Amino acid sequence: MTEPSADLRETVRRRYAAAAVQVTEGGTACCGPDAVEIDDNFGSTLYAADERDTLPAEALAASLGCGNPTAVADLHEGERVLDLGSGGGIDVLLSARRVGLTGKAYGLDMTEEMLALALENQQKAGATNVEFLKGAIEAIPLPANTIDVVISNCVINLSTDKPAVFAEMFRVLKPGGRIGISDVVADDTLTPEQRAERGDYVGCIAGALSFAEYRQGLEAAGFTTIELSPTHAVADGMHSAIVRATKPTINNRAEASTGSDSCCGVTACCTPTEQADDPNKTVAEAKNASGCNCS
Repeated sequence: MTEPSADLRETVRRRYAAAAVQVTEGGTACCGPDAVEIDDNFGSTLYAADERDTLPAEALAASLGCGNPTAVADLHEGERVLDLGSGGGIDVLLSARRVGLTGKAYGLDMTEEMLALALENQQKAGATNVEFLKGAIEAIPLPANTIDVVISNCVINLSTDKPAVFAEMFRVLKPGGRIGISDVVADDTLTPEQRAERGDYVGCIAGALSFAEYRQGLEAAGFTTIELSPTHAVADGMHSAIVRATKPTINNRAEASTGSDSCCGVTACCTPTEQADDPNKTVAEAKNASGCNCS
């Protein structure tokens, strides 16, 4: 990671750590914690009243997203869901309700303070099919081919290495898995400099991709059936948008390079996206078990 990227990441971490502390310290108020002060285009007001009524006040107060990804991800009973940048846990807790006790909802966040708040909210909600993980969205600490749906709420725009995020989403999803994301996306006519004029990086504006850049990034990672649909404006030429895409059930790039979907116990053998067919094994372990001579 370059020094400017590391500095930006630390700035983002400090901003969201401070937001978590603000909510936690406000938790003793008679009517619940005060919400973090953000623009009207962001936060818990983007969720339906019946959804808000089922959640701890602290989860609502810590909501900093630009949409409601659980409303567009079409979650089903028994599915395994991963929320990238889970914050205070609002989308994880809502996902856990949708997938039921036979499913599971993971939340991934790099901020200790947000993770602590999310765990408190999990206990208050009584959610048993939830697990919060510490880590970066550019290096997801889960095995390949284990997740049915990846969601995220206004977080990918904050990453300084978006190709890595897209590649990691593709890696952890099962074949046929999908993404349902809310994120800030810029008009294709806006340059990076013009986006920065409309807001800073931690405010979810300067780091946003354009619609074309977002599509190209997902395509490069291997996703298909990509849809980007703006929902509401968050600044001039900047939009909250719903992003949907699917991981193919057959890896076309593997077919092109090997002539089949799987060999040596791995998919996409000897390509940058190779993955073990058995999610409990590493690529090297899968190849060794199959007797493959590929390195």
